[in-house]
Amino acid sequence: MGRMGLHSALVLAVIMVCSWVFVELAEGLGMQRTMGLADQALADAIHLGSPKLILQAFATITRLGDTATLTALCFLVAAALLWARKRRFACLWVLAVAGNGVLNSALKQIFARVRPLHEDGLVLASGFSFPSGHSSGAVVAYGMLAYLTCQWVAKQWHLPVVLCAVALAYSVGASRVFLQVHFASDVVAGFASGTAWLVLCIVSLQFTSGQRFKQF
Repeated sequence: MGRMGLHSALVLAVIMVCSWVFVELAEGLGMQRTMGLADQALADAIHLGSPKLILQAFATITRLGDTATLTALCFLVAAALLWARKRRFACLWVLAVAGNGVLNSALKQIFARVRPLHEDGLVLASGFSFPSGHSSGAVVAYGMLAYLTCQWVAKQWHLPVVLCAVALAYSVGASRVFLQVHFASDVVAGFASGTAWLVLCIVSLQFTSGQRFKQF
């Protein structure tokens, strides 16, 4: 199998695994099922055991996944790419971030899961809970930003850039659980859907630009 075939197989495997994880979580929805009971038990434990200082820190971190923050980031990065005459990159960047928002909204309407009670008042959230839009949005936005950054920085910086994006996305997802605006399964489902969409967008950009996959 050549390098291109190996990359294609890896991409397909990632998408299949993410899809499987999402489907398994979706099938476990319902407060009377094992996953629902585990979600609620974890939420109750976090509510009782989290110091106020930790919750306040997560209330700041979670803003990195807010719709307003990601929208502003989307416009700024798109403008920078257009200024640099990277129109294809700009179009795929906007498609990745905006497309994930549309996808997440559609999935929320399909599953219509009620959010956990969040009585601390540090962060308020409305709408349905599954999957977490902050989690999927952070994965797509910061993952795509890391990919774009790796196009123009030296190879030794690729791994640190990717790890930074992973840390940001994970921190945003964790904040949603600690702030009790999402169940843990909502966040994992958001990671799964966001990762699948991110991979599809990166592959689309690779094929339309005729570039090889960057090696980390």
